[in-house]
Amino acid sequence: MFETIINGISLCFETAPGLFSPNEVDMGTRAMLECAEFSLEEKVLDLGCGYGPVGIFAAKLICEAQVTMCDLDPLAVALAKSNAELNSVPGVRVLESDGFRGIDDAEYTLILSNPPYHADFSVAKHFIEKGFNRLAIGGRMMMVTKRRDWYRNKLAAIFGGVRVREIDGYHVMTAEKRGPNYAKK
Repeated sequence: MFETIINGISLCFETAPGLFSPNEVDMGTRAMLECAEFSLEEKVLDLGCGYGPVGIFAAKLICEAQVTMCDLDPLAVALAKSNAELNSVPGVRVLESDGFRGIDDAEYTLILSNPPYHADFSVAKHFIEKGFNRLAIGGRMMMVTKRRDWYRNKLAAIFGGVRVREIDGYHVMTAEKRGPNYAKK
């Protein structure tokens, strides 16, 4: 277990070996959360939540019932649920899901993800393409990665544009859904 402060909010997390960044909230996630803006009306999806730092941080800022977190790993899901309780946001919805395959909800206004960018691009491709379809018009997808070019090009191709901000070697990408169709087929 460790305690941390993210953007002035104190949080505590139980983790386990084998999960991503088990000893601290990684710098990429911190960079993404530094760039994220939350309004009280947001409907947030933490895609690939791990033990839950992104979704729990969001739930501390907005209504916890408006936050969904998902991960493929059953251990990560169990810890995310436990950590939501530990951080006094038990109303967060936590699902076991392979990307969007187990999520039936849509009309998100903000999808946040720190995808596994050291693997092949199939996971990120699924996250971006299916994420576009799950966003409300005007909704945003934010991703953080160290591999700028592929992500920038893929987000721009699907969304029609992307803003990139570099923080300490990480690229925080934000794309907005402006219409119902992909920018390019």
